[in-house]
Amino acid sequence: MFQNLFPIACTVVGYLIGSLSFAVIVSRVMGLNDPRTYGSKNPGATNVLRSGSKAAAIITLLLDALKGWLPVVLVKYFGKPYGLEEGTMAMVGLAAFLGHLFPVFFRFQGGKGVATALGVLLGFSGILGLATAASWLLIAYFFRYSSLASLVAAVFAPVYYVFGNGLAWYLDKSVLLAISLMSLLLIWRHAANITRLIKGTESRLGKPKAPSKGKAKG
Repeated sequence: MFQNLFPIACTVVGYLIGSLSFAVIVSRVMGLNDPRTYGSKNPGATNVLRSGSKAAAIITLLLDALKGWLPVVLVKYFGKPYGLEEGTMAMVGLAAFLGHLFPVFFRFQGGKGVATALGVLLGFSGILGLATAASWLLIAYFFRYSSLASLVAAVFAPVYYVFGNGLAWYLDKSVLLAISLMSLLLIWRHAANITRLIKGTESRLGKPKAPSKGKAKG
């Protein structure tokens, strides 16, 4: 009886872990302005970078990815004795991603989920995650638009999963569904960025937007 509740419990825990908005937490700890008050007002690593602190942005990126990766790998490597298979792994990964988008601890106002989605993909498959990250890096390097890089990575993530697993019957449909839903949500969260890209008003990487609290006082 209780074993049937494990998938639900794991999904809830995954969502709660995903709800930790590290962009806000790291900024507070490092004495920076709240990322929800400047730039794109998005609590994510890219916007934290606009504060001028590369260290804060890197820490945010790593922690946001970690919170997507950790719940997935815990189910992946320790869940089978409790009856937790790929379906639970997919639900937990999607829940962590949704937690970042709609964090219960931060009034359901979260980020766009790029780093967390990457963490989830790395949890599903290291090769899948690395291929998606490489796509992001290539687009970001040549075009200097984080949003464009994220959109391209989102589009190709399900494609990489399908082709990376070879024959169609080898695919796990629940994992493919989770990846596809994350991709669609990522595109949806970037709707405003798409408009700015079309208009040519989207900000490029590497342009500071806000001073830290210490600098603002000076």
